[in-house]
Amino acid sequence: MLRLVKVLLGASLLWSLYWLAAGWGLRNSISTWFAEQQRQGWQAEYSSLGSGGFPTHHTTRITSPTLADPGTGTAWRADWLEVDSPAIWPGRQTLRFAPTPQRLSYFDQTAVIETANMQAQLHLEPGLALTLEAFALSSDHWRISTDDGSLVDATSMQLGMVRTSSPLTYRVDFVATEFTPGPNLRHLFAATDALPSSFETLGLDMEVTFDTSWNRSALELRRPQPRHINLKLADAHWGALRLKATGELQVDERGSPTGVIALKIENWREMLSMAEQAGALPASARDGIERVLALFSGFGGNSGDLDTQLTIRDGYVSLGPIPIGTAPRLILR
Repeated sequence: MLRLVKVLLGASLLWSLYWLAAGWGLRNSISTWFAEQQRQGWQAEYSSLGSGGFPTHHTTRITSPTLADPGTGTAWRADWLEVDSPAIWPGRQTLRFAPTPQRLSYFDQTAVIETANMQAQLHLEPGLALTLEAFALSSDHWRISTDDGSLVDATSMQLGMVRTSSPLTYRVDFVATEFTPGPNLRHLFAATDALPSSFETLGLDMEVTFDTSWNRSALELRRPQPRHINLKLADAHWGALRLKATGELQVDERGSPTGVIALKIENWREMLSMAEQAGALPASARDGIERVLALFSGFGGNSGDLDTQLTIRDGYVSLGPIPIGTAPRLILR
């Protein structure tokens, strides 16, 4: 019995020493990373680092973190950020965000992000590169607003990103519950009073192939850029309006996409009216476009539904046979 007690005490002492050494290593890694970003010209600051979680976890709280990248004009700050990982393996990280407002800025525009129980889970591949195997971001009620008022809010949100058998390809899923556009977005969409305040469905399922790996250099040096997008399903249901989309896009080094997206639009005439009221569709072109789309909608047996496609080529987008504008560039800043 005495020998067993000695063994247990010895094991406890060794584990405590390991926990202290590993905790010191984690804190040192965080402080070194902030110092390296400062050396590269970032604003990278925090007020203090605190540790806890003994004996099963390492929990490090970063108080008042601030990050600003002058190259992209993007900045983020919060009251605190907590980094938690099992003591036996730091490659399973959980990031917990403060329930107080976070501020995300892009040059002179600032958005305030308010969340409840927001956390991100990262599964990292063993090795110095810390390649991302899986990422999951979840939150209860969240809201994004600016000085002009609320932009969007939702009762919950889940975003997942899981690496497939191809090392540069990730499966991406997004679901938002009771997604509610704010007054400014409703005005931008020219949403009528007949539309409810919230979306019944808003979801996204796709596979994205990037040009480089998602690892520690993705934040420190350069974000991986999408090169191929396999859109399995995008589904948005807002009152009487519903849109479903599937298709594939190739993206060149300039971020210009090329490909075809199949669309199914329910109550498409209402969407056409919203586009006209929002100024995206000239009133002079409304009648002609409606006649052409009415011809296509009749093929499906229901004149209120439209099965067509978005064709993106040479920097322009066409809805069926109708050119509608310049294609956006898909670049991660």
